Amino acid sequence: MAIFPPAKAVWWNEPVEKSEILWVVIALLWSLFMFFMMPYWHITGKQNLSNEAYRISADAFAEKTEAMADKYTVGEVGDTGVPIVAPPVGTDVYLYGRRWEWWPALKFKKGETYRLHLSSLDWLHGFSLQPVNINLQVQPGYEMVVNITPTTSGEFSILCNEYCGIGHHTMVGKIYVTDK
Repeated sequence: MAIFPPAKAVWWNEPVEKSEILWVVIALLWSLFMFFMMPYWHITGKQNLSNEAYRISADAFAEKTEAMADKYTVGEVGDTGVPIVAPPVGTDVYLYGRRWEWWPALKFKKGETYRLHLSSLDWLHGFSLQPVNINLQVQPGYEMVVNITPTTSGEFSILCNEYCGIGHHTMVGKIYVTDK
């Protein structure tokens, strides 16, 4: 057992068993396979979003987001006071994370492309779009721009997957995708 010291003090001079060599070779081959598959999956897998990032102040980003919400609000999420914003197709859409909420809720059309701008007004948040499984880190002081084209209609939840404080578990947002 590994708990007890080896019988011989110079154990590293002992010959290695064939089964151990086999497992080392298998692990090496598997790691090389995975290493070379990463660029292949990146190019052909369509799971990596192309994105841009810019430095921005939290106040400037909040101003852009609130201006967009004032212009394109079409409703409200229940009785929460969070507006549902339906921006025109192909426009810049702004969404920010702040102390335990994603604001505002968004309404997109299926099959249309939007430029989604994400930022945080306070600290690091995680943008996890479920059940699609898009995961991004949203950092304060940076504006991340992602081109998205919804392929299915329905209601999608945005979860924060980076611990952001005592209300982290309540940080949920919504994206609604409608048929054309």
